[in-house]
Amino acid sequence: MTTNDLNMRFAAACAIAREAGVLARKRFLERPRSQRPDFKGPQDFLTATDAEVEELIRGRLSELFPDDSFFGEEGGGSFERDVWVVDPIDGTANFARGIPHFAISIAFVRDNRVEIGVIYDAMHAELYTAQRGRGAILNGEPIRVSGLADMKQATVEAGWSPRLPPEPYVFMVNKLKTGGANVRRAGSGTLGLAYVADGRIDAYCELHINSWDALAGLLIIEEAGGWTNDFLAGDGLRRGNPVLACTPELATALMAATGISKQP
Repeated sequence: MTTNDLNMRFAAACAIAREAGVLARKRFLERPRSQRPDFKGPQDFLTATDAEVEELIRGRLSELFPDDSFFGEEGGGSFERDVWVVDPIDGTANFARGIPHFAISIAFVRDNRVEIGVIYDAMHAELYTAQRGRGAILNGEPIRVSGLADMKQATVEAGWSPRLPPEPYVFMVNKLKTGGANVRRAGSGTLGLAYVADGRIDAYCELHINSWDALAGLLIIEEAGGWTNDFLAGDGLRRGNPVLACTPELATALMAATGISKQP
């Protein structure tokens, strides 16, 4: 694949993320306050907007790049050599309950390596982007991780998923708190990773996360000078993996505190 091919995909991903964000924002603002959310499982929310946004993204990408495969959280797909991996709304629980903290995540993967990452926070009009080797950008301006080295000054977001029992999560949070970190959970792994890239927080960790939630953010963090574990090791693309992303200075301490190693 030529540089021009990747440039075209990058430009398309940015434009499509913004278009999808307009739709997501519109549906969020239209949502009746009395509307009850739907559930796929315990604490696993679903809205009609997830599928609607995913279909918009899938349709635009298939029109432009018909030979690329596509995998979305809601509709599935296939993982070929060139694949778009998409979460139409990460933070669906927030969206469903009227909390404006959610994002669209679009990643392009070639030969099991992420080449393009785009995250759009539609409610705050923040577009995080990265193309491998070209740095990380937020709304046209370069961004960097915080560079913080002291765990006692760090803010760490610790994600949680109902795919795992609560005990390992509670143990991990206890270790982080014992180590002096401020621990938060805001309900969107995608935005948590974006905030690491922008230096708003210093680390993000989760004992299991799916690729569509994480891939775009991990590339953006790498391009912002951050450290990430080898998320795609094994079959991370299809089955997910633990994730740890942070300033390089905190990596050793956080691996010890979370139990998440460089190679999951």
